[in-house]
Amino acid sequence: MTDVVGKLWGFCHTLRHDGIDHGDYIEQITYLLFLKMAAERGLDLSRVEPGAPRGEAETMDCSWPALRATSGQALLDRYAEVLRRLDKAPGVLGEIYAGSQARFKSPANLQRLVDLIDDVAWTRLGVDIQAAAYEGLLEKAAAEGKKGAGQYFTPRVLIQSIVRCMRPDPRGKPGFALCDPACGTGGFLVAAWEWLEAEARGTLDREAAGQVKSTVFFGHELVARPRRLALMNLYLHGIEPRIALGDSIDAPPPPPEEQFDVILTNPPFGTKGAHQAPAREDFAIATANKQLNFIQHVLTILKPGGRAAMVLPDNCLFADQAGAVLEILAEGCDLHTVLRLPRGTFTPYSPGVKANVVFFTKGRATEKVWIYDARTGVPSITKKDRPLSPAHFAEFERCYGDDPGGRARREAASSREGRFRSFELREVEEREFKLDGFKWLREESPDDAGELPEPEELATDAIQELEEAVAALNRVLALLEGGAKAAEA
Repeated sequence: MTDVVGKLWGFCHTLRHDGIDHGDYIEQITYLLFLKMAAERGLDLSRVEPGAPRGEAETMDCSWPALRATSGQALLDRYAEVLRRLDKAPGVLGEIYAGSQARFKSPANLQRLVDLIDDVAWTRLGVDIQAAAYEGLLEKAAAEGKKGAGQYFTPRVLIQSIVRCMRPDPRGKPGFALCDPACGTGGFLVAAWEWLEAEARGTLDREAAGQVKSTVFFGHELVARPRRLALMNLYLHGIEPRIALGDSIDAPPPPPEEQFDVILTNPPFGTKGAHQAPAREDFAIATANKQLNFIQHVLTILKPGGRAAMVLPDNCLFADQAGAVLEILAEGCDLHTVLRLPRGTFTPYSPGVKANVVFFTKGRATEKVWIYDARTGVPSITKKDRPLSPAHFAEFERCYGDDPGGRARREAASSREGRFRSFELREVEEREFKLDGFKWLREESPDDAGELPEPEELATDAIQELEEAVAALNRVLALLEGGAKAAEA
């Protein structure tokens, strides 16, 4: 995959002379990759029905073999016509290609890219390969300092571990629905379907599989390009998802019938764009913190008895108003498990970010919180020397147990290094629901300079400590102001 991404990115430099920037180029690749992978998977695009707004009377062959059979100006013309026809196609195809336009001016450049894509058997490279190619190209763009290329995605290893714990199984559950309200390229949704396929082991008949594929998968995504990738990835798996485009936390509160049994999500990190609290009457705490608002949003869209797993940065656990939001969460949900992720989990996109996965079940109050520390004493993740692997989460999955709602029998002794501990609600209340404060393992000092954390990680640590100090000072200031007002009264 690395070699393939390298070749595709190398061609991007050539296309700059054709007026195609890296963003447009990556988008054009996704259009062509989808056609090639659809052909590899045996999906028939040879008779695409005309869309109602266009009024064409005949179907059109939009398949990869038909495109590949042309050359020169005819290739350029056919590619533009394929995009135009798919843009107006009914159903998910029309959503995938909505607004698509050919950006190539030179037939020779388009021919070269078609040849590059045609030379690779993409479906043999692994699952979710389109997202992998997309993310690999974004990484290349980020390395060159391209604006807007710093967005990053949840590592597939982490996604698959979360899905194995959550076991999103719709079998025998009419109306079961799964949602990712910040779905990106659809990694959680794809992994959930693949887990179900493996779990069912061929026992899911065609009718039942068809019903699951057409009724279970939902999502929401703010940015058009990742949403397009999510639609493509799921369509190539035969799934007909419903993925809305827009800001899910600024959307109106959903009606009760639009609630979900399982929510798996990694809301966007950072504070960009979070200048004011959203106008949501269903949010108990008014805050501009995006992650805290996503927690409140998930509480709204989760069915009673529903289960959720959310990836949250450390600063979300100690930021101003975090305690208030988590207190509400603990009152209405069983906040049963927190997984403290290794440093560098989001390498290479944002290696300095420290994050957690929070697991909870709606409808019963929290009595005890189990925390698994996969960070302390664990070398930072790096792309080449220490990549994230299933081994990083294997013990956590055993400690989590086989009950997706977190009700399996648990013991601290199940972790050989003492990484798994429980804390009573009383202890959580004493810390004002600031979950980042529960640390019991000792961080060993590095033996030499070569083992020191990366500069970005050191800077992130310093910023986190400053934010914690500011939050503490704000709490002291609030107490002093409250005391002064009481004295005046």
